[in-house]
Amino acid sequence: MKKITLIVLFIFLNPLLVLGQNIPKNYVVIDSISGDLDNDNIKELVIVLNTKKAEKENENIPRELRIYKKINKKWINWKNSEQALYGSREGGMVGDPYAGIKIKNGILLISHFGGSSWKWGYTDKYRFQNENFYLIGYESNYGRPCDFWENVDFNLSTGKIIFEREFEDCEKEKIYKKENETFYEKKLKITLEKRQAQKIEITSPKYNYKIHL
Repeated sequence: MKKITLIVLFIFLNPLLVLGQNIPKNYVVIDSISGDLDNDNIKELVIVLNTKKAEKENENIPRELRIYKKINKKWINWKNSEQALYGSREGGMVGDPYAGIKIKNGILLISHFGGSSWKWGYTDKYRFQNENFYLIGYESNYGRPCDFWENVDFNLSTGKIIFEREFEDCEKEKIYKKENETFYEKKLKITLEKRQAQKIEITSPKYNYKIHL
């Protein structure tokens, strides 16, 4: 009796099992997280999926992000995005660029990283507003040892961008130059569904560096 109770409890606490029939058979769940994303005191479920099973080694598999919402005790496929995630082999020499999802204070965070000698990484921050998930924050880093490291902190809600670059001398084991500037780029509207549709390039006014979203 106790074993049956534990099984039922496990199914109740694991919404992925309940969602089985709502996920295409050829899709593969690689990550999930739950949390309240629309401030209604009911947790949503966010799932990261491979859209097919790999048929050969090093095959790049497109990924999809799905958000499920519980309505009248049933899980409903609420929001989808085929552009919020990189494919499984789009991290350069690193291979898989996926670095995880989090929900913090109602904000959905999606992280990626990749590269070879030159490394890159970024985190997108989405908030549900005006009936959609909008990109409200973007943090990135880029560089390589013994050259430079670059950090960008972009608050899309205010338009404020903080840009920092540090030049590194490995022989002397020190940072020999720092460049910093703060500027504004307002009125950008980027949704979860159309994250990669807009190829956005921003030029910093002081150093003329290119920032790509």
